[in-house]
Amino acid sequence: MIEVQVEHLGAVQFEIKARQHTIACDQPAENGGFDEAMTPPELFLAALGSCAAFYAAAYLRKFNLAAEGTRVHVTADKRQSTPNDPARLDNFHISVDIPAGLDPRHIEGVARAVHQCLIHNTLLHPPAIAIDVHSPALAV
Repeated sequence: MIEVQVEHLGAVQFEIKARQHTIACDQPAENGGFDEAMTPPELFLAALGSCAAFYAAAYLRKFNLAAEGTRVHVTADKRQSTPNDPARLDNFHISVDIPAGLDPRHIEGVARAVHQCLIHNTLLHPPAIAIDVHSPALAV
């Protein structure tokens, strides 16, 4: 199981912990934040991009090819909600830049590897999501 803990710090800022690592999440000023960290959608794209980069670099290392300089750029459109269509991200685009000079079979190999990304595959096959809301009982 993969697990993170999120704690509200105030305003629209949150602290996110996974294992011994901590990152922050915030909103831009126009959304009531201080713009001191990435927003949840940006973190989502960061997860997708870093996962794609991991798989691309792993492929290159497997064939003793230089992985340094591998870069991934991820974009998505924000769809506004309508009465029958909830707000969400759509039209994702992952662009992978790899070191120059690779022959076409390795370029295709990197593309195949990136398609194995856990986050990418999660988006292609939507998971079940359960939401539980808990409130401590009041002492009498």
